[in-house]
Amino acid sequence: MTKTLRALALTLTLLLASLAGCVAEDETNDETPVDEKPAFLDASDAGYTYASDVDNHRSLMLDLCDIKTAASESDWDTATQIYMNGKNAQKDDGSYRTLAGFAAASGKNHNYDAYYGVDGAIGGHIMQALNGDGDFAGTSDTVRYQGIAKLTANMGMVGYTIHELNAAVAKADAGNIDDDTGAPHNWDEGWAFFHGPDEHYGCSPAKVMEKRAADFGTADADGVAATFKAAEQAMVDGLAALQAGDEAGYDAATETVIKNIIITYSQATLKYTSKMDSTDSAEKYQAEGYAFWKTIEAYAAPYTDGCYNMAVHKVFMMGDIDASACDAFIWTNGSMDSTGTNDTCYNTVTHQVSTDVSNETECDGYAAMYFQDKYGAEKINEIVNLQDATKLGTSYDVAPHLAQVWAHYGITAADIGSMS
Repeated sequence: MTKTLRALALTLTLLLASLAGCVAEDETNDETPVDEKPAFLDASDAGYTYASDVDNHRSLMLDLCDIKTAASESDWDTATQIYMNGKNAQKDDGSYRTLAGFAAASGKNHNYDAYYGVDGAIGGHIMQALNGDGDFAGTSDTVRYQGIAKLTANMGMVGYTIHELNAAVAKADAGNIDDDTGAPHNWDEGWAFFHGPDEHYGCSPAKVMEKRAADFGTADADGVAATFKAAEQAMVDGLAALQAGDEAGYDAATETVIKNIIITYSQATLKYTSKMDSTDSAEKYQAEGYAFWKTIEAYAAPYTDGCYNMAVHKVFMMGDIDASACDAFIWTNGSMDSTGTNDTCYNTVTHQVSTDVSNETECDGYAAMYFQDKYGAEKINEIVNLQDATKLGTSYDVAPHLAQVWAHYGITAADIGSMS
């Protein structure tokens, strides 16, 4: 009996040793599986081919999709977690690229912080929607969802795009045009944040171009937005200009992208403020108007100054001026009437003619003390004030408040189109 047990024990020991050897051998010989790159991280997105590796940056667009999905279910915690900690854009060190990491940062190459007078201004707006405080205090789930979905995808990603384009220009101006580390790499990042992978295009600012062009009749027969065509071509041309060190070329490309962003978000602001007379969705449209306006406010507001006229009680929109311009109106013979009769209220600084007055007394109603800083922007902010329910139930035309913005950027009536 003892011999039998010893024999069995020896056999079992040898068997276990053999199995252990097999396991050890398998572990030694098997290669560690390598994750395949997702198909959406190919060489190009739409008509733009990347000069450098920006796969991680492109992957961030999926975070926007996931944030939108969570917010649509009023799952504010998940939306916030993705925004703050990231989900899809994992870096080589295991950490994640996050939208919060950019939006809350200071010293970025955009105008938002300077305009709002606070570091991380983009992040501040987004966090108010995520937390349900500030501008979003006491608002409905519908309004909060619109704020989260629209601010992250638009103010957040447009701000990111502008930062990268300006960073590219700065590097090129300094002579750094290396594809992998210089200006072209930052330019690539700009397209990654504005368009992203073709598969996730629906969550991008570029998609907004398509939607607004459909609204305003500014798309071609295939449904491609004029703004998208212009911006994409500018990105392609700008990359080539950066690689060639062509300063005039990349400066022009940057200006074209910004111009078409202004067109797109002007269209969006026009659309949703006009729909605020809805009987059942006014607050939703107000929230959308708010988010789209905030996307361009920092780039539009400086050109919405005006002069108030005490005689006719109207504000004449004049663009980017200082108070002294309001003192520069004269009553003169603008029509060049042969009798020498004065008939025109002309501004000798801006060379504009006020059509709000009809005689010298009324023309004298303009004065520096009545300068209206950012008047047009403030009027739009009053309309999209999420805390003011009295603004709901009325359709607004904000085109007069944006007219001088369009003049500054060389935007025509045809560029804006007509809302259908």
